Amino acid sequence: MKPKYSFFKNANYALQGLKQAVKNEMSFKIELVCVCVLSIILIFLEISILEKLIMFIVLILILISELINTAIENVVDLITSDYQILAKIAKDIASAIVFLSINLAIIVWCVILFYNFKQYF
Repeated sequence: MKPKYSFFKNANYALQGLKQAVKNEMSFKIELVCVCVLSIILIFLEISILEKLIMFIVLILILISELINTAIENVVDLITSDYQILAKIAKDIASAIVFLSINLAIIVWCVILFYNFKQYF
């Protein structure tokens, strides 16, 4: 029999996952601080709400990517503690997800800021 669905129980699991990431992952902590600071700055920028939304979404994408990276690394570590080329490839690809999301955020922020404030450049 399938267990009864509970939104609050599932939300609690998600919050436990976030708590573990904040507690144990230095990269996530650094990225979370950067996202918080940039989100506050975003509030005061005189740009359209759509541009703010896009800029915020790419910031959240960084955190999502880091959580995926951490999950993949933990599963790989659970499966094998020995050096395995496939384990290395999986971890490298997971790191590439974070790398690409950070670069996407930088590009999006630069393009939007340059477009809106080009008279100052």
